[in-house]
Amino acid sequence: MGVETPFIILLVFFSVVCHEIAHGYVALRLGDPTALRMGRLTFNPVPHIDPVGTIMLPAFFLITNSPIMIAWAKPVPVNPAFFRNPRQGMMWVAAAGPATNLVLALLMTGLLHVAGDALPAFLMHSLAMAALMNIVLMVFNLLPIPPLDGSRIVARFLSRQALASYQRLERFGLLIVFGLLWLGVIGDILMPALNFAIRHLELYPFLPRL
Repeated sequence: MGVETPFIILLVFFSVVCHEIAHGYVALRLGDPTALRMGRLTFNPVPHIDPVGTIMLPAFFLITNSPIMIAWAKPVPVNPAFFRNPRQGMMWVAAAGPATNLVLALLMTGLLHVAGDALPAFLMHSLAMAALMNIVLMVFNLLPIPPLDGSRIVARFLSRQALASYQRLERFGLLIVFGLLWLGVIGDILMPALNFAIRHLELYPFLPRL
């Protein structure tokens, strides 16, 4: 990807930081000041760095020339005890992250369609790829695998007994994610989402010729 690579990395990292800030901001609006008190409602990247999700996993995708990149920042602390309805509150907090990635993808796409060829080629390509990576981040985080955001949304609709069993999966969540990556299952989910975004957001003219 050449000169675009560092710009794509910066834009993706900015996106995962925005994703986490969105969680914390919605939690704050619902009455939980935990993230604010711990200094996590900040665009300073340092408090958001997760060794695996922010550094190791993206580096692996880059080294292997993967067509997708999955990344995450250190989760923002949330205390549902502050919420009037804890399960519903956690659902809205969880949904805020993927929703933010969708908004960022649309903003980047809008900028590309407005600015068009006036942008330098490397910036045009970087924005297009970052828009697609935001779609990936949205879809990936909506997978119903604890502790991904999708599991918090699903939890809102489970009975108490089913919820207890579901939450026990969380200790194995990272292993499940890596297992599904290795088996290609997550790729099979993400690639149609990417193709859908390229087609319906009309991103193809802005993508680098690989």
